[in-house]
Amino acid sequence: MGEQPLFSLKAHVFQIDPATKRNWIPASKHAVTVSFFYDAGRSVYRIISVGGTKAIINSTITPNMTFTKTSQKFGQWADSRANTVYGLGFATEQQLQQFSEQFKEFKEAAQLFRDKSQEKFELLSPGLNISSPQVNTVLCEDRQSPPLLGVNGSSEDKLFRSKSADMEESTEKEQMRKMLSEGSICERNSEAELFSLRDSNVKLVAALHEANSSIDQWKKQLAEYQEETDRLREQVAELEAQSGVSASSEELTQTVAEMEALIRAKDEEINTLRGKKPDLNELQNEREEACHRIQDLEVKNSELEKRVRTAEGALASSQDARSRTDSAVQKVIETLDVKIYDLSDLRQSLAKLLEK
Repeated sequence: MGEQPLFSLKAHVFQIDPATKRNWIPASKHAVTVSFFYDAGRSVYRIISVGGTKAIINSTITPNMTFTKTSQKFGQWADSRANTVYGLGFATEQQLQQFSEQFKEFKEAAQLFRDKSQEKFELLSPGLNISSPQVNTVLCEDRQSPPLLGVNGSSEDKLFRSKSADMEESTEKEQMRKMLSEGSICERNSEAELFSLRDSNVKLVAALHEANSSIDQWKKQLAEYQEETDRLREQVAELEAQSGVSASSEELTQTVAEMEALIRAKDEEINTLRGKKPDLNELQNEREEACHRIQDLEVKNSELEKRVRTAEGALASSQDARSRTDSAVQKVIETLDVKIYDLSDLRQSLAKLLEK
């Protein structure tokens, strides 16, 4: 008769690393079915899990085995015959509890079967000369035969085998204890690595928040620069409009100097923003957008500089025209003075003529 499945659950299967005896090695890429089977032919219980065409768990349950829950969703047991430790990760704590109860139940059934087998062995394998006198008498009367021995040999052989079995059982228990302790150490190391990963995750989240706040500050600064650029553009437009109006050259020169100083300050701030680069890859898009905006501001600043230079040229032309106008007016005044002086001489001459 073949094996029959008794209980099944989905779980992630792990095996202890045979080299280090401390790290878990995944035996399956995803959750697989783990089942308890009963082999009626051998009267044993087994845990079997198949991944694809390969059996990743084939463990015979013995009374010496112990299933240990090391966390809320993870448990393990040592199989000395396979010389490994199996680990199972379940989706819920309830599934882990169900598996643990089934393991305990089948382990008790294996213990009960071993006890019954031992009783049968003791009944079927008596010591020397423990059969009843009547049976011995009949046997002696029927034929001369050697004394009845145990089925498996003499009592000394049985004693030796019993001691050997006890030694094997003790060795098996020691191996199981050692493998369980190694599995517990591996579990603690895994928990330490988990805490370390959580700490790193918290630091990364904090760095991300800090980078996001920096991006917000840069966006705010860029908006301020945009407003400042618009204000400078308006000032340039006003200067261009006022270039034909009589304004003092000192005020225009001072305004141009202030605008140049503001442009240099903005260029320095733009270079500072260029030097600031966040370390996180998630901020790459915002950084590229900021660079594009900075380039736009540089183009606009270049246009402003051209307009300032044009305004300065227009101002210089206005000053030259005004100087030329002043010179012409001065010449006219001088000419008028000369003519007035000549007229005064003529008046005096006429007066003298009239007196004569």
